[in-house]
Amino acid sequence: MSLYRRFRRPFAALLLSALVLLPTGTRAAPDPEVLTSVPIVQDGRLTVTATEGEGTIPLHVSRDWTEPQPEVTRALVVIHGWPRRDLKSGEYAAARAGAAGQQTLIITPQFLTQIDIDGHQLSADVLRWGLNDWIFGYGAQGPAPLSSYDALDAILARLADRRLFSNLTIVVIAGHSAGGQFVQRYAAVGHGQASLEQAGVHIRYIVANPSSYLYFSQERPAPAPASCGKVNHWHYGLDGRLPPYVSEPLVPTALERAYRAKDITYLLGTADNDPNHHQLDRTCAAEAQGDTRFARGLDYFAYLEGRSAGPLNQRVFEVPGVGHHSSLMYGSACGVAALFDLGSCDGKAP
Repeated sequence: MSLYRRFRRPFAALLLSALVLLPTGTRAAPDPEVLTSVPIVQDGRLTVTATEGEGTIPLHVSRDWTEPQPEVTRALVVIHGWPRRDLKSGEYAAARAGAAGQQTLIITPQFLTQIDIDGHQLSADVLRWGLNDWIFGYGAQGPAPLSSYDALDAILARLADRRLFSNLTIVVIAGHSAGGQFVQRYAAVGHGQASLEQAGVHIRYIVANPSSYLYFSQERPAPAPASCGKVNHWHYGLDGRLPPYVSEPLVPTALERAYRAKDITYLLGTADNDPNHHQLDRTCAAEAQGDTRFARGLDYFAYLEGRSAGPLNQRVFEVPGVGHHSSLMYGSACGVAALFDLGSCDGKAP
Protein backbone atom coordinates (compact mmCIF):
# COMPACT_ATOMS: atom_id res chain seq x y z
CA MET A 1 0.00 0.00 0.00
CA SER A 2 1.37 3.46 -0.90
CA LEU A 3 2.05 6.06 1.76
CA TYR A 4 -0.56 8.25 0.11
CA ARG A 5 -3.26 5.60 0.50
CA ARG A 6 -2.14 4.75 3.99
CA PHE A 7 -2.64 8.28 5.31
CA ARG A 8 -5.64 9.25 3.24
CA ARG A 9 -8.80 9.83 5.29
CA PRO A 10 -12.36 9.87 3.92
CA PHE A 11 -13.73 13.39 3.67
CA ALA A 12 -16.79 12.51 5.76
CA ALA A 13 -14.60 11.39 8.66
CA LEU A 14 -12.48 14.53 8.43
CA LEU A 15 -15.61 16.68 8.33
CA LEU A 16 -16.92 15.01 11.48
CA SER A 17 -13.57 15.62 13.17
CA ALA A 18 -13.70 19.27 12.16
CA LEU A 19 -17.14 19.71 13.66
CA VAL A 20 -15.75 18.53 16.99
CA LEU A 21 -12.48 20.46 16.83
CA LEU A 22 -13.52 23.88 15.59
CA PRO A 23 -11.86 26.66 17.63
CA THR A 24 -15.27 27.58 19.05
CA GLY A 25 -15.31 24.23 20.83
CA THR A 26 -18.91 23.68 19.66
CA ARG A 27 -20.56 21.86 16.79
CA ALA A 28 -20.88 25.07 14.84
CA ALA A 29 -21.50 25.16 11.12
CA PRO A 30 -18.24 24.25 9.38
CA ASP A 31 -16.28 27.09 7.84
CA PRO A 32 -16.17 26.47 4.07
CA GLU A 33 -12.68 27.95 3.78
CA VAL A 34 -11.29 25.59 6.39
CA LEU A 35 -13.10 22.46 5.21
CA THR A 36 -12.30 22.80 1.51
CA SER A 37 -9.00 22.42 -0.26
CA VAL A 38 -6.84 25.52 -0.51
CA PRO A 39 -6.96 27.09 -3.99
CA ILE A 40 -3.17 27.43 -4.16
CA VAL A 41 -0.34 25.31 -2.81
CA GLN A 42 2.93 27.17 -2.34
CA ASP A 43 5.41 26.60 -5.14
CA GLY A 44 8.52 25.66 -3.14
CA ARG A 45 9.40 22.68 -0.96
CA LEU A 46 11.60 22.30 2.11
CA THR A 47 12.65 18.96 3.56
CA VAL A 48 12.02 18.68 7.30
CA THR A 49 13.95 16.05 9.22
CA ALA A 50 13.72 15.10 12.90
CA THR A 51 13.96 11.97 15.02
CA GLU A 52 10.37 11.10 14.04
CA GLY A 53 11.21 10.92 10.34
CA GLU A 54 11.17 13.14 7.27
CA GLY A 55 8.69 15.02 5.10
CA THR A 56 8.42 18.12 2.97
CA ILE A 57 6.48 21.31 3.54
CA PRO A 58 5.28 23.71 0.82
CA LEU A 59 6.51 27.27 1.12
CA HIS A 60 7.18 30.34 -0.97
CA VAL A 61 10.48 32.19 -0.74
CA SER A 62 10.83 35.63 -2.29
CA ARG A 63 14.43 34.95 -3.45
CA ASP A 64 16.45 31.89 -4.34
CA TRP A 65 17.66 30.88 -0.90
CA THR A 66 19.78 28.06 -2.26
CA GLU A 67 22.23 30.70 -3.53
CA PRO A 68 24.17 33.30 -1.47
CA GLN A 69 22.09 36.42 -0.82
CA PRO A 70 24.55 38.97 0.66
CA GLU A 71 22.13 41.87 0.14
CA VAL A 72 19.55 40.35 2.50
CA THR A 73 19.72 41.89 5.97
CA ARG A 74 16.27 40.90 7.26
CA ALA A 75 14.19 37.75 6.91
CA LEU A 76 10.44 37.70 7.49
CA VAL A 77 8.77 34.35 8.17
CA VAL A 78 4.98 34.68 7.91
CA ILE A 79 2.70 32.03 9.41
CA HIS A 80 -0.75 31.98 7.82
CA GLY A 81 -4.11 31.72 9.57
CA TRP A 82 -6.46 28.79 10.08
CA PRO A 83 -7.89 28.60 6.52
CA ARG A 84 -4.31 28.34 5.16
CA ARG A 85 -5.02 30.93 2.46
CA ASP A 86 -3.55 34.27 3.60
CA LEU A 87 -0.23 33.84 1.81
CA LYS A 88 0.54 37.34 0.50
CA SER A 89 0.35 39.55 3.59
CA GLY A 90 4.15 39.55 4.01
CA GLU A 91 4.68 40.81 0.45
CA TYR A 92 2.01 43.46 0.98
CA ALA A 93 3.73 44.73 4.11
CA ALA A 94 7.11 44.73 2.36
CA ALA A 95 5.67 46.85 -0.45
CA ARG A 96 4.34 49.28 2.13
CA ALA A 97 7.81 49.41 3.71
CA GLY A 98 9.45 50.40 0.41
CA ALA A 99 13.25 50.20 0.39
CA ALA A 100 13.35 48.46 3.77
CA GLY A 101 11.20 45.70 2.32
CA GLN A 102 13.50 45.27 -0.68
CA GLN A 103 16.30 44.04 1.56
CA THR A 104 14.01 41.48 3.17
CA LEU A 105 13.71 37.81 2.35
CA ILE A 106 10.10 36.68 2.84
CA ILE A 107 9.33 33.04 3.62
CA THR A 108 5.72 31.85 3.79
CA PRO A 109 5.28 28.19 4.73
CA GLN A 110 1.93 26.45 4.30
CA PHE A 111 0.65 23.87 6.77
CA LEU A 112 -1.67 21.60 4.81
CA THR A 113 -4.38 19.17 5.85
CA GLN A 114 -5.51 15.92 4.25
CA ILE A 115 -8.22 17.87 2.40
CA ASP A 116 -5.50 19.86 0.63
CA ILE A 117 -3.44 16.76 -0.16
CA ASP A 118 -6.46 15.07 -1.75
CA GLY A 119 -7.64 18.19 -3.56
CA HIS A 120 -4.30 18.78 -5.27
CA GLN A 121 -3.19 15.12 -5.47
CA LEU A 122 0.08 15.97 -3.79
CA SER A 123 2.87 13.47 -3.39
CA ALA A 124 3.07 11.18 -0.38
CA ASP A 125 6.09 13.01 1.09
CA VAL A 126 4.16 16.27 1.70
CA LEU A 127 3.36 16.78 5.37
CA ARG A 128 -0.28 17.07 6.41
CA TRP A 129 -1.73 17.93 9.82
CA GLY A 130 -5.08 17.87 11.55
CA LEU A 131 -7.13 21.04 11.17
CA ASN A 132 -5.97 22.40 14.53
CA ASP A 133 -2.89 20.27 15.19
CA TRP A 134 -0.45 22.37 13.18
CA ILE A 135 -1.36 25.48 15.18
CA PHE A 136 -0.24 24.01 18.48
CA GLY A 137 2.79 21.94 17.52
CA TYR A 138 1.28 18.48 17.32
CA GLY A 139 2.62 15.85 14.97
CA ALA A 140 1.63 15.49 11.33
CA GLN A 141 -0.70 12.70 10.24
CA GLY A 142 1.81 11.69 7.58
CA PRO A 143 4.22 10.81 6.14
CA ALA A 144 5.88 11.09 9.59
CA PRO A 145 4.63 12.56 12.89
CA LEU A 146 6.74 15.69 12.59
CA SER A 147 5.68 18.72 14.59
CA SER A 148 4.72 21.88 12.77
CA TYR A 149 7.36 23.47 15.01
CA ASP A 150 9.96 21.14 13.44
CA ALA A 151 9.12 22.80 10.13
CA LEU A 152 9.88 26.26 11.52
CA ASP A 153 13.09 24.87 13.04
CA ALA A 154 14.14 23.79 9.53
CA ILE A 155 13.45 27.26 8.12
CA LEU A 156 15.49 28.93 10.86
CA ALA A 157 18.35 26.48 10.33
CA ARG A 158 18.52 27.49 6.65
CA LEU A 159 18.54 31.17 7.60
CA ALA A 160 21.39 30.58 10.06
CA ASP A 161 23.67 29.41 7.24
CA ARG A 162 26.20 32.22 6.90
CA ARG A 163 27.32 30.86 3.53
CA LEU A 164 23.91 31.88 2.21
CA PHE A 165 23.07 34.89 4.39
CA SER A 166 26.34 36.56 5.30
CA ASN A 167 24.75 39.90 6.25
CA LEU A 168 21.53 38.76 7.88
CA THR A 169 21.00 40.66 11.14
CA ILE A 170 17.36 40.01 12.12
CA VAL A 171 14.70 37.35 11.59
CA VAL A 172 11.08 38.36 12.20
CA ILE A 173 8.60 35.55 12.79
CA ALA A 174 5.06 36.87 12.34
CA GLY A 175 1.69 35.21 12.58
CA HIS A 176 -1.89 36.46 12.40
CA SER A 177 -4.91 34.76 13.97
CA ALA A 178 -4.11 31.01 14.14
CA GLY A 179 -0.65 31.98 12.91
CA GLY A 180 -0.41 34.31 15.91
CA GLN A 181 -1.23 31.41 18.20
CA PHE A 182 1.48 29.35 16.48
CA VAL A 183 4.10 32.09 16.88
CA GLN A 184 3.24 32.84 20.51
CA ARG A 185 3.61 29.21 21.56
CA TYR A 186 6.72 28.72 19.46
CA ALA A 187 8.33 31.73 21.12
CA ALA A 188 7.83 29.94 24.43
CA VAL A 189 8.83 26.37 23.55
CA GLY A 190 10.64 26.47 20.17
CA HIS A 191 13.99 24.74 19.70
CA GLY A 192 15.20 26.24 16.44
CA GLN A 193 16.26 29.70 17.61
CA ALA A 194 19.65 28.59 18.95
CA SER A 195 21.39 28.36 15.58
CA LEU A 196 20.43 31.93 14.70
CA GLU A 197 21.39 33.25 18.11
CA GLN A 198 24.79 31.56 17.82
CA ALA A 199 25.24 33.29 14.46
CA GLY A 200 24.53 36.67 16.07
CA VAL A 201 21.13 37.09 14.38
CA HIS A 202 18.40 38.78 16.40
CA ILE A 203 14.92 37.20 16.50
CA ARG A 204 11.67 39.11 16.84
CA TYR A 205 8.20 37.62 17.15
CA ILE A 206 5.02 39.37 15.96
CA VAL A 207 1.86 37.96 17.53
CA ALA A 208 -1.12 39.45 15.69
CA ASN A 209 -4.76 39.00 16.78
CA PRO A 210 -4.55 35.44 18.12
CA SER A 211 -7.62 33.76 19.56
CA SER A 212 -5.83 32.70 22.77
CA TYR A 213 -2.47 32.74 24.55
CA LEU A 214 -0.23 30.35 26.45
CA TYR A 215 -0.25 31.27 30.16
CA PHE A 216 2.50 30.27 32.56
CA SER A 217 0.34 29.98 35.68
CA GLN A 218 -3.26 29.37 36.74
CA GLU A 219 -4.07 33.11 36.79
CA ARG A 220 -6.65 34.34 34.25
CA PRO A 221 -8.38 37.68 33.64
CA ALA A 222 -11.83 36.11 34.19
CA PRO A 223 -12.85 33.22 36.43
CA ALA A 224 -13.51 29.94 34.70
CA PRO A 225 -16.44 27.78 35.80
CA ALA A 226 -15.61 24.83 38.02
CA SER A 227 -16.64 22.51 35.19
CA CYS A 228 -13.88 23.92 32.95
CA GLY A 229 -11.27 21.31 33.71
CA LYS A 230 -8.85 22.15 30.91
CA VAL A 231 -8.40 25.85 31.49
CA ASN A 232 -4.67 25.36 32.06
CA HIS A 233 -4.08 22.46 29.68
CA TRP A 234 -1.95 22.86 26.59
CA HIS A 235 -2.39 25.06 24.55
CA TYR A 236 -3.84 27.48 27.12
CA GLY A 237 -1.33 26.46 29.78
CA LEU A 238 1.38 23.92 30.50
CA ASP A 239 -0.73 21.07 31.89
CA GLY A 240 -2.33 18.16 30.06
CA ARG A 241 -1.10 16.38 26.93
CA LEU A 242 1.82 18.34 25.53
CA PRO A 243 2.98 17.71 21.97
CA PRO A 244 6.00 15.37 21.88
CA TYR A 245 8.01 18.34 20.57
CA VAL A 246 7.63 20.04 23.98
CA SER A 247 6.99 17.03 26.20
CA GLU A 248 10.36 16.97 27.92
CA PRO A 249 10.20 18.06 31.58
CA LEU A 250 9.47 21.78 31.69
CA VAL A 251 10.22 24.18 34.51
CA PRO A 252 7.46 26.81 34.20
CA THR A 253 9.40 29.51 36.05
CA ALA A 254 12.45 29.12 33.79
CA LEU A 255 10.27 28.92 30.68
CA GLU A 256 8.45 32.12 31.61
CA ARG A 257 11.65 33.98 32.41
CA ALA A 258 13.14 33.05 29.02
CA TYR A 259 9.90 33.98 27.26
CA ARG A 260 9.74 37.41 28.87
CA ALA A 261 13.26 38.20 27.71
CA LYS A 262 12.36 37.64 24.05
CA ASP A 263 11.61 40.48 21.63
CA ILE A 264 7.86 40.09 21.14
CA THR A 265 5.36 42.59 19.76
CA TYR A 266 1.66 41.94 20.28
CA LEU A 267 -0.06 43.54 17.27
CA LEU A 268 -3.72 44.05 18.15
CA GLY A 269 -6.44 45.44 15.92
CA THR A 270 -8.76 47.64 17.97
CA ALA A 271 -11.70 46.58 15.77
CA ASP A 272 -11.04 42.87 16.30
CA ASN A 273 -13.61 43.06 19.05
CA ASP A 274 -16.44 40.76 17.97
CA PRO A 275 -17.21 38.27 20.77
CA ASN A 276 -19.12 36.14 18.27
CA HIS A 277 -16.59 36.02 15.42
CA HIS A 278 -17.05 32.71 13.63
CA GLN A 279 -13.40 31.69 14.12
CA LEU A 280 -13.00 32.94 17.69
CA ASP A 281 -12.24 30.28 20.28
CA ARG A 282 -15.25 30.30 22.61
CA THR A 283 -14.38 27.33 24.79
CA CYS A 284 -14.54 27.97 28.52
CA ALA A 285 -10.72 27.89 28.67
CA ALA A 286 -10.52 30.65 26.07
CA GLU A 287 -13.36 32.70 27.58
CA ALA A 288 -11.35 32.86 30.80
CA GLN A 289 -8.81 34.92 28.82
CA GLY A 290 -11.39 37.55 27.79
CA ASP A 291 -14.36 38.14 25.51
CA THR A 292 -12.65 39.19 22.26
CA ARG A 293 -9.26 38.95 20.59
CA PHE A 294 -8.51 42.59 21.34
CA ALA A 295 -9.43 42.21 25.01
CA ARG A 296 -7.50 38.97 25.34
CA GLY A 297 -4.35 40.59 23.97
CA LEU A 298 -4.51 43.54 26.33
CA ASP A 299 -5.31 41.28 29.27
CA TYR A 300 -2.44 38.94 28.46
CA PHE A 301 0.07 41.78 28.37
CA ALA A 302 -1.32 43.11 31.66
CA TYR A 303 -0.85 39.60 33.09
CA LEU A 304 2.80 39.61 32.05
CA GLU A 305 3.34 43.12 33.42
CA GLY A 306 1.85 42.12 36.75
CA ARG A 307 4.20 39.20 37.35
CA SER A 308 7.63 39.37 38.93
CA ALA A 309 9.29 36.76 36.73
CA GLY A 310 12.15 38.73 35.22
CA PRO A 311 12.50 41.69 32.84
CA LEU A 312 9.78 42.05 30.20
CA ASN A 313 11.24 42.84 26.77
CA GLN A 314 7.89 43.13 24.99
CA ARG A 315 5.39 45.68 23.77
CA VAL A 316 1.83 46.12 22.53
CA PHE A 317 0.98 47.95 19.30
CA GLU A 318 -2.70 48.81 18.90
CA VAL A 319 -3.76 49.18 15.27
CA PRO A 320 -6.72 51.59 15.27
CA GLY A 321 -9.77 50.72 13.21
CA VAL A 322 -8.49 47.38 11.90
CA GLY A 323 -10.28 44.12 12.57
CA HIS A 324 -9.39 40.52 11.80
CA HIS A 325 -7.37 41.03 8.60
CA SER A 326 -3.72 40.06 8.23
CA SER A 327 -2.75 42.35 5.34
CA LEU A 328 -4.31 45.43 6.94
CA MET A 329 -2.60 44.59 10.23
CA TYR A 330 0.88 44.08 8.74
CA GLY A 331 0.49 46.92 6.25
CA SER A 332 -0.56 49.48 8.85
CA ALA A 333 1.90 52.00 10.25
CA CYS A 334 2.12 49.88 13.40
CA GLY A 335 2.64 46.72 11.39
CA VAL A 336 5.40 48.24 9.27
CA ALA A 337 7.09 49.59 12.40
CA ALA A 338 6.98 46.15 14.03
CA LEU A 339 8.04 44.15 10.98
CA PHE A 340 10.62 46.51 9.46
CA ASP A 341 11.61 49.00 12.19
CA LEU A 342 10.35 51.74 9.90
CA GLY A 343 8.38 54.72 11.21
CA SER A 344 6.41 54.44 14.42
CA CYS A 345 3.13 53.22 15.80
CA ASP A 346 1.45 56.55 16.39
CA GLY A 347 -2.04 55.28 17.09
CA LYS A 348 -3.63 57.12 14.17
CA ALA A 349 -6.35 55.43 12.16
CA PRO A 350 -5.25 54.18 8.71
